Amino acid sequence: MSGWWWRCMFLLIGATILVVEPVSGVFPLKTSSRWIVNQNGVRVKLACVNWVSHLDAVVAEGLSKKPVDAISNIIKSMGFNCVRLTWPIHLLTNQSLSSLTVRQSFQNHGLLDTIAGFQSNNPSIIDLSLIQAFQAVVKSLGDNNVMVILDNHVTQPGWCCTNTDGNGFFGDQYFDPSLWITGLTKMATLFNGVPTVVAMSLRNELRGPKQDVNNWYRYMVQGAEAVHAANPNVLVILSGLNFDTDLSFIRNRAVSLTFNEKLVYEAHHYGFTDGRDWVSKNPNEVCGKVTRYMKKLSGYLVDQGWPLIMSEFGGDLRGTNVNDNRFLNCFIAYAADQDLDWALWTLAGSYYINQGVFGVEEVYGILNSDWTKPRNPTFLQRLASLQLPFRGPGITQGKPYKLIYHPLTGLCVARKSKLQPLKLNACSYSNGWNYKPQKTLSIYRSHYCIQAMNQGKPAIISKSCSTWDMISDSTLHLSTNINNGTNVCLDVDHNNVIVTNACKCLSNDSTCDPASQWFKLIDSGKR
Repeated sequence: MSGWWWRCMFLLIGATILVVEPVSGVFPLKTSSRWIVNQNGVRVKLACVNWVSHLDAVVAEGLSKKPVDAISNIIKSMGFNCVRLTWPIHLLTNQSLSSLTVRQSFQNHGLLDTIAGFQSNNPSIIDLSLIQAFQAVVKSLGDNNVMVILDNHVTQPGWCCTNTDGNGFFGDQYFDPSLWITGLTKMATLFNGVPTVVAMSLRNELRGPKQDVNNWYRYMVQGAEAVHAANPNVLVILSGLNFDTDLSFIRNRAVSLTFNEKLVYEAHHYGFTDGRDWVSKNPNEVCGKVTRYMKKLSGYLVDQGWPLIMSEFGGDLRGTNVNDNRFLNCFIAYAADQDLDWALWTLAGSYYINQGVFGVEEVYGILNSDWTKPRNPTFLQRLASLQLPFRGPGITQGKPYKLIYHPLTGLCVARKSKLQPLKLNACSYSNGWNYKPQKTLSIYRSHYCIQAMNQGKPAIISKSCSTWDMISDSTLHLSTNINNGTNVCLDVDHNNVIVTNACKCLSNDSTCDPASQWFKLIDSGKR
C-alpha cells in the first residue's frame, strides 16, 4: 500500500491519533496486581486487534490482498501494539492439515481466484506449510514491533460460535481435553524463545450444554500448567463461561496454579449480547444495566487485583446499526473508566471463505473489504483514546486527577487559553480536573471551575462554580441547575465546544440518543 493514503488520513484526523510507541523495557511480560507490566515494572497496556487465522483455510486473512509486512505495518500505524491471532487445535495436532501448503489448502476449498492474489502479494509464503505460514505471520508482527497473543479459538477449523457446534466445552464432539492440551503444549513450545509472543489464550468462548464450573477449574488449570511448563515466558489467559461473559464464579473460588505473575483473565461483550435492548429500550437504562452486568460478572476482577482483558468487543462499523452504535458508546466509557486491556474484533475487512461463502465482507472489520484503508476513520479516532494507558505502574506521576472523557468522540474536555471556550481535545492534551466533595469540577491545582450559564450557551471557566451531579441510570450525564432553576447537562455542539442543554433521554423513551451528553470522569494523572 502506498503511504500516501495513510499520511492523508492522519493529517485529517489530526493529533487525536497517537501511534503507540515500541514497548519499553524488557520481555517477558508479567503481572503486578491488576496490571500487566514489563520487566522494569512499567505498565504495558495491551491495545490489540483480532486477526483471524482459524477459519477453513487456516491462513491469516487478508494475505491475498496485501503483503504480510504491509498488513503488520498497517496494524502498527493504526495504533495497535498487539494482535490476538486465532488458531485451531488441529493446526498442531493433525499432521495432514498442518503439512498442507497454503496453495494446497486454498485449492482444497476451491479458492482458485484467491491463489493468484496471494501469489502476487506473498510469494514467499504461498508454498509454505500452514504452520510455517502461521510462523511467518508471527515473525512479521514481531518485526514490526507488534506483540502477539496466541488465541486457541476452536479445535477444527471453522467459524465460531454456537451452543451446538461441538467446539464449546470439554467433552464436546470436537473438544477432547487431552488433544487440546497436546495442541496447547505444541504451540507454546513452538514459540518458546520468541519474545514478542507475550501471551496464550487457552480457549475462546466456552459455552454449550456441558458447561460445568468444576470441569472448568479441572481442565483450565491443566491447560495453564501445560502452557507454562512448555513456555514459562508467556502470560496465560483464561476465558469464562457463557461465551466468555461470565467469570463470576472466581469471586469466591480462586484459581490455584503453581506459578505466579502470569495469570490474566479475559471477557467478551457485544451489542448483540444484550439482544435488541439498545434499540427497544432507553439507552441510559440499558447502559446502566449492562455496565453493572459486566462489572458483576468479570469487571470485579480488577478490584480483586487480577488483570482483565476485554479480548473481544466490536460492532458494525458502517455506522448504520443503532444497536451497535449505542452499545459502543457505553462500552467505550466503561473500558476507559476501568482502563482495561482490550482486543477489538476484528482486523479483517473480508474473509477468504466463511461458512461456505467466498469473499465474505466483515462489517465489524476495522479495515474495508479490500484491506486498503480503515472502514471508519472516526471510530479509529475514538479507539486512539483507549490505546494509551490512563494510569498504572510507571505511567502516572504525582497526585492523580480526573479527565472528563467523552466516549462518543474519544476526546476529553480541555481549555487551551483563557480567551477560548472549553472544547474537546485529545485526552493526552486535555486538562486535569478535580471533582470535589462539593460536586464542583475545578481545573487541577486551580481555583477555577466549570460554570453553566444559560441553556444552549457554552459553559465557562469561572471562580463561581456550578455543582455537577452524575445523573441517569448510565451515570454518564453531568447535570446542574442554572439560575432560573432549569436542569441542564453538559453537551457538545457541532464545533466540539462544551455547552449546556436540556438533559436527554431521562424518561423511558427508546427513540432518543443521549450520546452527545455522555461524559465519564476517569482517573488519570500526568503521563
